[in-house]
Amino acid sequence: MRVTRRLFLASAAAPLTRADQRPIPESIRKLKPMTDGIRPITAAERESRIERARKLLRENSAGALVCEPGSSAYYFTGMRSSQQGGEAVWILPVRSEPQWAQAPAAGNALRGMGAATGRIAIEERVRFGTADGLRRQLPQAELVSGTPITAGCRMIKSPAEIALLQRANEITIAAYRAAFAELREGMSQTELAGLIAAAYEALGVKGEALVIFGKYTANPHGSREPQKLREGDVVLVDDGCSVEGYQSDITRTIVLGKPTARQRRIWDLERKAQDAALAAARPGATCESVDAAARKVITDFGFGPDYRLPGLPHRTGHGIGLDGHEWTYLVRGNQMRLAPGMCFSDEPTIAIEGEFGIRLEDCFYMTENGPRLFTKQSAAIDEPFA
Repeated sequence: MRVTRRLFLASAAAPLTRADQRPIPESIRKLKPMTDGIRPITAAERESRIERARKLLRENSAGALVCEPGSSAYYFTGMRSSQQGGEAVWILPVRSEPQWAQAPAAGNALRGMGAATGRIAIEERVRFGTADGLRRQLPQAELVSGTPITAGCRMIKSPAEIALLQRANEITIAAYRAAFAELREGMSQTELAGLIAAAYEALGVKGEALVIFGKYTANPHGSREPQKLREGDVVLVDDGCSVEGYQSDITRTIVLGKPTARQRRIWDLERKAQDAALAAARPGATCESVDAAARKVITDFGFGPDYRLPGLPHRTGHGIGLDGHEWTYLVRGNQMRLAPGMCFSDEPTIAIEGEFGIRLEDCFYMTENGPRLFTKQSAAIDEPFA
């Protein structure tokens, strides 16, 4: 479960040093980069994405797609935000070549492309000021959601994309494994997050970690409260890294020391819910049916019902790719059907307010024969890396 705003996280962009001046532990110093053999997305694949987008534009009776710098523009062009000014927009017309333009001049660019009237698809992360400027410049145009085009392309991953996601997930497990070896009573959540950041740096990528201890693990997004790890505390670590822009998202939950019978029982329940979601994720099944399968395990236990606590307070999973959260979602009300190439997280959290929370999260991609995990699931509460 990745969120835009993080509490107590550390970035692997920082130097491989410890803020508390302690030496980097051996478990992290011995890590080596895992970036050999990574193959970036080719120009030919990006061109095929553009053709797919044009087809979807025609199917949605739109003459152009407008994006600002971000994940969708990068998906189509291979150019990152830093390579274009903050005022730039990318325009994909149906009948001429795509181009970058400055936002104030985007209307003129669309006129030159013959797309100044009719429907213009606006990517969901385009700023209001940019969209409103286009509306004023092109009063005869109808601005519509670009999600059917961008999500229609990005939801189905190619083998090259799946390979990048696979590597990102493998690196995340390696970083967690090294940092977990250093767990000790008295450490803070910021200290553990820093160790994970150092591990990512040693492994050759940028990444971050959300770390939560004890009763605060019942809050899926953590807490601003400073936390010191104590014997018997639940430890929850979430998030991931980026490989060529493609994101991992893994959560591991353990206990420092010997788990109580209740902690073990709830952990086992969480694993059963995660398994139920995977079993329901079959080609042609609806996204909401996967959520329902995981939620039923938890409500049959006596938690919930629905999104009530104690129980599962959020969707079972989200799409993942160039964004940590992207279309489509394993959530009630989503009747989209699963298809090969779709990639999701599987994370049916159990939260018990004032006590603890358990989240197990692994990502998977759909094949013609069903889901395939990028990482092996935790085997037990004291075996996070099966």
